[in-house]
Amino acid sequence: MMLMLLGCLVLFGGIFAYKFIVHRMVNQYLDTMTLPAPTVTSAKAQVQNWREDLSGVGTVRAVNGVEVTTEAQGVVSAIHFKSGQYVHKNDLLLEIFAEPEKAQLQVLDAELRLARRNYARIKTLTERGVTTEADLDTARSTLDQVVANIEVQRARVDQRRVLAPFNGVLGIRRIDLGQNVSPGDAVVTLQQLDPIFVDFSLPEQKYALVKEGMPISLTTDAFPKNTYSGKITAVDPRVDMASRNFLIQATLENPKKHLRPGMFAQVSVQIEAHRRVLVVPRTALLFAPYGVSVFVLEKDATNSSVIANKRFVKTGEERGDLVEIVQGLLQGDEVASSGLLKLRNGERAVINNENKPPENPSPTLGNS
Repeated sequence: MMLMLLGCLVLFGGIFAYKFIVHRMVNQYLDTMTLPAPTVTSAKAQVQNWREDLSGVGTVRAVNGVEVTTEAQGVVSAIHFKSGQYVHKNDLLLEIFAEPEKAQLQVLDAELRLARRNYARIKTLTERGVTTEADLDTARSTLDQVVANIEVQRARVDQRRVLAPFNGVLGIRRIDLGQNVSPGDAVVTLQQLDPIFVDFSLPEQKYALVKEGMPISLTTDAFPKNTYSGKITAVDPRVDMASRNFLIQATLENPKKHLRPGMFAQVSVQIEAHRRVLVVPRTALLFAPYGVSVFVLEKDATNSSVIANKRFVKTGEERGDLVEIVQGLLQGDEVASSGLLKLRNGERAVINNENKPPENPSPTLGNS
């Protein structure tokens, strides 16, 4: 019995010793094993000349935009348009029943013919000395009154015809055939879409920088991939006392009718001033609650390896793929631009720029 117990102890002791030795050897191997350095792409901090832009928000507005209304009371007898239709100036949109007014106009035409004959007859008699000048004046006055009454009646007939005041696109029809309408009732909206305005504001500190004729660019939430170009056509001479902003109006060509009145727009005014900025790709930045940092890639003491050193920086304006560095880097400093999550401060790195993406301060996805 004692021999069996002793044998078991020896067996288990040997197994334990074997596992202990193997575990210790594995740990020693892992401690001494050198991991391959992570591969990253790099970019150098470079100085660029950036044109100063003034940014603001605004609203797209039609050059001409109205709500077409009726001028007379009556029943709608004909509708000559469809919702969303393009119309030209003086196109007939709507007719209101006008038979009594037209009949009255015919009566006045008959009175006009009679008044003209009477005037011609009395004029002949006056020239012969048969009648007096007073009779001629009365006939002339009667003729003038009939002519004036005809003009008034024609205006009443015309008021029962609704015409397009300018070229443009109609909105949704708000009136029906046979409907009894009153003066001022809305028929449809009409908007002139090409060219088109954008009204936007800038703070008063920028007033001296803005002039008529300056180019602007515009983007909208409705068409985020498109950039539209135009020029400033008016600057309000007054600064708003409440907001301390001043109003600017720009005009843009709109052949595709993408821009519609009421749209929210982001506007950038391209002024002539430039400034020199130090920039790096946005992908080179590490954002954290305690600050923004980059990994600066530098040669080690033997000049044989690249070491990634973490450095905090202060950033400025962003444009496209690039970010301005206000503090923390010098021109020519090489920073990691991808693979940042694989890096550790003070450890080696391998640079491979074969598949490096381009860097553009103003990338364009599409144009109108």
